[in-house]
Amino acid sequence: MNGFATLRFGAAAFQDESPAAAGDSVATLAIISHNRKPIMLIRILRVVLLLLWLELGLMLILVPWSEVWDVNYFLYQYPALAIFVKNPYLRGMISGLGVMNVLFALEAFRRRTAAVVTRT
Repeated sequence: MNGFATLRFGAAAFQDESPAAAGDSVATLAIISHNRKPIMLIRILRVVLLLLWLELGLMLILVPWSEVWDVNYFLYQYPALAIFVKNPYLRGMISGLGVMNVLFALEAFRRRTAAVVTRT
């Protein structure tokens, strides 16, 4: 031994093995049971972000083409702004941002993170 305490997981903790094979053991969720709360917190955060991206995306897709966009306070207050706001290219650009947000939400729903991070 070199003076440092080594921590082994699983069956490797009870077996005598060479130092080269000691690094081959991997910690699993069954062994690390104290990780349950952060995992649930991460799942709740993922669902909240998913719903936020989905709602924002659907709003950005639909609002530029609705009547809320054409009749609002800012257009009455600043009539020169209507030239830019009613431009179909600007509306399409904002709807494109909405499509991107919906795609982000679908990707966040589809993607799974690794439960145990491996060291290289």
